[in-house]
Amino acid sequence: MTPKRTVLITTHTGRQAAVDSARLVIHRLLGAGLHVRVPADEAELVAEPGAEVVSASAAAAADAELMIVLGGDGTLLRAAELAREGGVPLLGVNLGHVGFLAEAEVEDLKEVVDRVVESHYEVEERMTIDVVVRVNGTVLARTWALNEASVEKRDRMLEVVAEIDGRPLSRWGCDGVICATTTGSTAYAFSAGGPVVWPEVEALLLVPNSAHALFARPMVISPRARVAVEILPETSAGVLWCDGRRRFDLPPGARVEVTKGEIPIRLARLLGAETTGAPFTDRLVAKFGLPVEGWRGRVRNP
Repeated sequence: MTPKRTVLITTHTGRQAAVDSARLVIHRLLGAGLHVRVPADEAELVAEPGAEVVSASAAAAADAELMIVLGGDGTLLRAAELAREGGVPLLGVNLGHVGFLAEAEVEDLKEVVDRVVESHYEVEERMTIDVVVRVNGTVLARTWALNEASVEKRDRMLEVVAEIDGRPLSRWGCDGVICATTTGSTAYAFSAGGPVVWPEVEALLLVPNSAHALFARPMVISPRARVAVEILPETSAGVLWCDGRRRFDLPPGARVEVTKGEIPIRLARLLGAETTGAPFTDRLVAKFGLPVEGWRGRVRNP
C-alpha cells in the first residue's frame, strides 16, 4: 500500500492573512487526498478537520514530503529549524515585505497548491554555515545559520581581528562583523553594505559593520575557507546572532569560527507556472522596484 503524501504547514499566526491562507491551503490539500500536519502551537488558529496536530519540533517534519511556510522570511527561517535535520524541502509563500526566500506570493496561493498536488516542483539545495564559539580553546556553543552569523557589539564598539584559513586578515574597531552565505547576501549583509550574490553561487561573505578602518570592504571568500572573528580580550563583550533567532553571549577573548555547513537547507521551486518560480534576477527587480524601462532583450533579425 502506497503511503499517503504528507505535507507540514507552518504559519505566521500573528497575521490574519497568513491564518486565512493556511486554512485555505490545508482545506485544499486534504480535499486532494494528501495528509496534512500542523504544529501544536498553531493548531488552534489554523487546523482544519482531518489535519494531524504534531509537536512543534523537528519530529513534526519526519517523513514529510514538503513543508509549506506562510509568512515572511523570518517565518521561513523558523521553519528551517524544523526541516533541516530531516532534509525536508521548504516552500515559502510570502506574506511579508521583501521575502527573498519565498517561492511565491500570496495571490498565487491556489496555483501553489495545484503544483504541490501535481508534484510539479523541483528541489534545490542552499549552502548553510556551521558556527563554533570558543574561549581559550574551550567550546562554548555550536550552531548553524542559513543567512548569517553576526558578531555584534552589546554596549560599546568592539575590537576584533578577522582570520582566514589560519592567517590574520585585519583588525577593526566596529559595531560588528557579519559572516553570511550567498542566500543571506540580500538580508543583514546587504543592509551593512555587502554585495548581492546570486544564490546558486557557493561562497562565504565577510562584511565589517561600521568599521573604523581604511580597509573594511565586504569580501567574498571561498566556501572551503575557515573564517574566524576574535574579540580582543581588552575590549567589551559582544553577542552572536544566527539568522536573527539564536543568540549567544560573547565574552572578551571569544572566538567565532565559521565554515561551510555540513547540512544544507532544501528549497522547493515550482514548475509549470508563469507567476511563480521566477529567476533570481526577476526577484531582485520586483523586490527593489529596479528600473528596467528601455530594455529590449536580444535583438533578433527578421
